[in-house]
Amino acid sequence: MSVETNLKQLFSLENKVIMMTGAAGGIGRAISKSMASVGAQMCNCDISIENLSELENEIKQNGNEAESYQLDVTNIQNIKNVVEQIIQKFGKIDVLINVAGINKREGLLDVAEDTFDKIVNVNLKGLYFICQEVAKYMIKEKNGNIINIGSYNATAMLGGCSVYGATKSGVIAITRSLAIELAEWGIRANAISPGHVLTPLTQVTWDHPTRGNYLSDRIAMRRPCDPEELVGLAIMLASDSSGYISGTNIDIDGGCLAGGSPWDFDSEYRNYDFYK
Repeated sequence: MSVETNLKQLFSLENKVIMMTGAAGGIGRAISKSMASVGAQMCNCDISIENLSELENEIKQNGNEAESYQLDVTNIQNIKNVVEQIIQKFGKIDVLINVAGINKREGLLDVAEDTFDKIVNVNLKGLYFICQEVAKYMIKEKNGNIINIGSYNATAMLGGCSVYGATKSGVIAITRSLAIELAEWGIRANAISPGHVLTPLTQVTWDHPTRGNYLSDRIAMRRPCDPEELVGLAIMLASDSSGYISGTNIDIDGGCLAGGSPWDFDSEYRNYDFYK
């Protein structure tokens, strides 16, 4: 059997209908395009219909399949309507991927109630009720797979991210609850927690005179994550090759949580010419 055939058997997403929220953002866009390229029927959801249309065109120009659905994750009725539309058209949702999320960097003592509510409603409440709605259909099929996007901030914290970090910690908790409550119907749930990713929205942070260096110093690999570097794990978790993985959170952070860049230490190895 060829390498290509083996890889296809392990990681192909052919015949899988995948619903993704936040699909038009930096992370969602990279994952959606890659999943479509390995056979998935992508049902891309985002609040920006213009950005969704651009993504759909890119996917279809490459000969792959995608549909666009405008979705405000803070609107429960909108969630129900979009899920029903996808079910009516495709008859199922094999994989749900929750990427949608927002943040506003403010000190803990500076956060106003409306800011708190907005972040919680998108990152936590919206995700919860999307999972709830899609799971109802997955239960009928006795099969399903949910992938939630967490964050480095679910474990470690940066200044000015108190509400965001709280919501992402909640996302991990919801993921575990989904895994244990839905397992009897053949439904799995896992989370991917990116570290410090470089996207158009985070470019301002990396360009900041102090924050960019602060982040680099805390990443063992000394650079931000490219959204494309999340794709491999996302495809693996969405595929049948991960059939016994459920209830886990996997960090993709370049060695940030492991300890970041090491302090100065003595080593004979560092004296070797090839090391220099």
